[in-house]
Amino acid sequence: MKNFFFPFFALLLLCACSKATQDGDFAGSESSDSLPGHEMIVLGRQLDDPYSVENMTKALEALYPTKADRINVDPTHLYVRFLPSNEKEYDALLERGLDLLDHPLDYEIVREGDYYHDPSVEEGKITWQYAVVSPCFDFGTGVRYEILDRCHIPVTMPDMKSDENGIDWEAVERKAYEISGNASRLQPVTKAGGNSPKGRITIVDEELSAEEVGVKGVMVSCNSFVKFGKAYTDEEGRYQMSTHFSSKPRYRLCFKNKKGFCIGFNLLLVPASVSSLGKGETTGLDCKVTKNSDRMLFTRCVVNNSAYDYYEQCLGDKKSIPTPPANLRIWLFQALSSSSAVMLQQGACIDSSVLAEYLGQYLTLVKMFLPDVTLGIKSAHSYRDIYATTVHELSHASHYMAVGNDYWDAYATFVLSSFVTSGFVTYGVGTEKNHGYCEVGEMWAYYMQSSMVNERYQGETKRFYGMNYWFHPQILLNLEERGLDRYKIFAALGPDVVDKEMLRKKLLSLYPEFKSAITQAFARYF
Repeated sequence: MKNFFFPFFALLLLCACSKATQDGDFAGSESSDSLPGHEMIVLGRQLDDPYSVENMTKALEALYPTKADRINVDPTHLYVRFLPSNEKEYDALLERGLDLLDHPLDYEIVREGDYYHDPSVEEGKITWQYAVVSPCFDFGTGVRYEILDRCHIPVTMPDMKSDENGIDWEAVERKAYEISGNASRLQPVTKAGGNSPKGRITIVDEELSAEEVGVKGVMVSCNSFVKFGKAYTDEEGRYQMSTHFSSKPRYRLCFKNKKGFCIGFNLLLVPASVSSLGKGETTGLDCKVTKNSDRMLFTRCVVNNSAYDYYEQCLGDKKSIPTPPANLRIWLFQALSSSSAVMLQQGACIDSSVLAEYLGQYLTLVKMFLPDVTLGIKSAHSYRDIYATTVHELSHASHYMAVGNDYWDAYATFVLSSFVTSGFVTYGVGTEKNHGYCEVGEMWAYYMQSSMVNERYQGETKRFYGMNYWFHPQILLNLEERGLDRYKIFAALGPDVVDKEMLRKKLLSLYPEFKSAITQAFARYF
């Protein structure tokens, strides 16, 4: 796709898995205690979990000695760790609705990071995954697991001081912190008892406006020991959790958007990347991201918003452009400049003999983790650069939805083969066998890239992309100027349209009233 579809994908994988130092400062609020890191989390000493049934029972007895013997402190949750042997088992856990963390919840965090790998687990294997589940959880999935503790996590409401038994569980929870040696972590009691985190996650696109806008549809997650809270941001970047905390929780952004797409690939292959924001107040944490912020955080937020906006515009008023697959998996590479829409998780290309020939031993690795879109952003230094790359590849993803795997296999085979046979010329020279698949696909994607970038960044010199390639996206831009918008154009991109001539004929059959404009646009460039 952009620059190349996936020639030398094995090299891409190797480069992407190498460690890289990221520069930049975190532009968070004053409520953030630590800078986000992208190396491995460093653990300190193990802590005594205040929410264990044992500690909560002791706390109840200490505060209510005359009532404790009449009230059972039963487990409300199990603190568990799983060891998936492959991504299929990992995905099976996610499909059960589990929130998985790759590091234990009852240890001090000496240094924040984006990931952790247990030293007892072989490098390259999926590490232990920690979760909190219901006591009724069915473990019959075949995934190895270990129950670490039985916990009692009380549900406290801000408008209810005590339950029907006269027990103030907020006070019991705080007492459990004291008994377990974690009193220093407690925050002052508020009028409502605990605090439910809320805040706003924002980003600034300086080329568009100095005003900050919300990071849309991203998950904000936090925890204090085994007590979790999470919420998705709205279009203004605001979030509100229902969980109340007595101690400062650790906050993080999980880039699995509520639209369904995931921005993955930390240093480990995971479906959704996580950016740690460190500890914050129980009332919540605000975060403002700019291009001077941490590079990884900035680029993830830009891709998130770009993809969110792309999904929104697909529908528009005409509702004729399909959104990419709901479970789209996007890999983000900081050290590469090439991008692609391989759609591997959807079943495209993966059994291609040409792909197998070029990937060799790495084909198995690709089959295990299956990206759909890869974004190489080494040369993308601004919001606009990343936005342009993102919408280009997502335009391919929408095209894929209309044409299916057979079309995409032929498309991919052409790009990969022609890259080599033409002397490593991007997209070949336009005379190779099956060049029409690339002709139609890239014409559409570069047209969308130019159209959407200029639509977003108005009031200045327009930017156009791919104008010097042999497939001439200018044709579609010219048609747009003459009244054929992107929704009308996309309606012509069926699986039968495999070259420019078939595209011309399809457009003429769909829109005879635009015959003059269509004929002139194609004749001008071919």
